[in-house]
Amino acid sequence: MAGPYVIGVDGGTGGMRAGVFDLEGTPVAFASTEYETRFPQPSWAEQDPEDWWQALGAAVRAAMAEAGVDGSAISAISLDTTCCSVVALDENGAPLRPALIWMDMRSAPQTEKVVATGDAALAVNSAGDGPVSAEWMIPKALWLKENEPETFERAATICEFQDYITYHLTGRMVASINNVSARWHYRSGVGGYAADMVRALGMEAILEKWPQEILALGEVVSGLTPRAAEHLGLPAGLPVAQGGADAFIGMIGLGVVRPGRLAFITGSSHLHLGLSETPFNGKGIWGTYSDAVIPGLHVTEGGQTSTGSIVNWFRTMLGESADYDVLNAEAAALPPGSEGLVVLDHFQGNRTPYTDPLSRGVLSGLTLKHGRGHIFRAVLEGISFGTELILETMRDNGFRPKDVVVAGGATRSDLWLQIHADVSGLPLILTRVADAPSLGCACLAAVAAGHYGSIAEAADAMVQVERTIEPDMAAHEAYRPFYEAYKASYPALKDVLHAQSRAATG
Repeated sequence: MAGPYVIGVDGGTGGMRAGVFDLEGTPVAFASTEYETRFPQPSWAEQDPEDWWQALGAAVRAAMAEAGVDGSAISAISLDTTCCSVVALDENGAPLRPALIWMDMRSAPQTEKVVATGDAALAVNSAGDGPVSAEWMIPKALWLKENEPETFERAATICEFQDYITYHLTGRMVASINNVSARWHYRSGVGGYAADMVRALGMEAILEKWPQEILALGEVVSGLTPRAAEHLGLPAGLPVAQGGADAFIGMIGLGVVRPGRLAFITGSSHLHLGLSETPFNGKGIWGTYSDAVIPGLHVTEGGQTSTGSIVNWFRTMLGESADYDVLNAEAAALPPGSEGLVVLDHFQGNRTPYTDPLSRGVLSGLTLKHGRGHIFRAVLEGISFGTELILETMRDNGFRPKDVVVAGGATRSDLWLQIHADVSGLPLILTRVADAPSLGCACLAAVAAGHYGSIAEAADAMVQVERTIEPDMAAHEAYRPFYEAYKASYPALKDVLHAQSRAATG
């Protein structure tokens, strides 16, 4: 197999997944290596950066062996990682402590201090209303300063998972425009790093600890160092393309590289990412993040906290007698609206448009007629209503997607896909390669190697459409009263849900 090929690596929460791709985006081989997450205290979540490095080498070597190619056939490599996985490094790039990964919520008190600054950079958080997530860089860095001041002072660099790996691959300490724009309150073309904000927090020293260079996606960082080349089993000097956060790189792997299209990434939660020609901020949405994926374009973001996790919860509660095929068949036999049953999908709170961690799930309209098929369909519909409310909020702020490209767990259910399409009234596009982040990295590597002149050109060549789910507009109209009931549920029940939530937690 002569090639040329590129390697795309997805550094996820559970492990590294490396893929070898040809220049048409066809995966030749995949391999994965897991690493451990530790939970030393409630709401804490840590990983050892050295585990990331070892997993990267093992995954790349295994993928190369599976593909049956040697390093001479590889043109470039790129990787994405989880976002907001923060590391403190010494002057040699060695970690001073375990990384605070994205799901680590210990910095929740620090988010209130960040919001209290009232800085202009907070506009990306629901037009300044907030809240700021404890996931993000500045709250985590502030926690380090306040709770582990010796570590903060000793750190030569405070950066992300992405930057740590890039440094050990190339010897260059750089940050990705994707991460800093989306999660560090960096304002591309306006003010750069949020200097006034960190000064207001008494943390101006961080400005010298953050990477001083910021690179665009797909830009060549450098070639592999001899040490990195030996570790990965690849040639020294192989170009390393700048990557970014997994979900955002997944946009590229779904072909969402131009304005007017939305990436819909489904799983335990749902994420909605679109590109706009103009920047905007609005209540109930996140962003826009300038230049975060494509230079000159702006990313808008929405999210649902509980989606596939609710589906899994319901099926698990029923036991082994009900598998997904049976439940889908029962639900498909029912009309839109589940004969009057509506589910509010706030089982773990709401991310957008309400950003309310105290809201909870609701099942309303129950009668003795309703059975498990009704509830299952109502769960799928309620999640789809939540997606439509995010799309409606985006439309209210001027962003109107023409179609939606979907990846993840929902693609395994034709019924759920059709419900999503019918509720939104938009076509859902499915692509050939399910692993969108790895393919997105492959596109970046292909750009860095000079095979394509831009990210959009690479995506056009490497992302293949498999099928399109067209909406049934009669069903769309049939859903309207149930969608309106869904929208009315949260405002009507907000105070009750908050009281129940507080009572349950003491």
